[in-house]
Amino acid sequence: MKIFSKGPFAAIFWGGLLAGVFDLAQALIGFSLIGSTPFRILQRIAGGIFGTHSRDMGWTSAAIGLVCHFTVAFGAAAVYYLVSRKLRLLVERPVLCGLIYGELVFLFMYFVVIPLSAIGYPQYNIATYITGPIGHPLLVGLPIALCVRRFSAERPM
Repeated sequence: MKIFSKGPFAAIFWGGLLAGVFDLAQALIGFSLIGSTPFRILQRIAGGIFGTHSRDMGWTSAAIGLVCHFTVAFGAAAVYYLVSRKLRLLVERPVLCGLIYGELVFLFMYFVVIPLSAIGYPQYNIATYITGPIGHPLLVGLPIALCVRRFSAERPM
């Protein structure tokens, strides 16, 4: 398929898709170790919009949580791509820059988005420490950076 070979759409699409899938997988694994079900984890994401009433919404809130999760992943990929157009270092050194960007995404989500949402302040447990500062750089930032480098129209040789 020629449409997915190069350019901003391919970089943002594949980077966001991989980051979203990897981040959701690590969240489901990490938080299931402390007793959460995937259904409740997705409802918790929707809780940022609907508050505590998201538990009463059933599968609707889980679907909204899934959409919100991938919206954030595609948004993170779009931001990385747009910044990489000005800062060529992001394309030239994708591993280091991707790891740093993944940590910045974690910090933004846990210290800006979650406290400003209806969820309230984040609750930290062992799963948060594994999926956050360790998982986001490896499973969010790195796939985005590598996809932007791979699908960028003007890759450095």
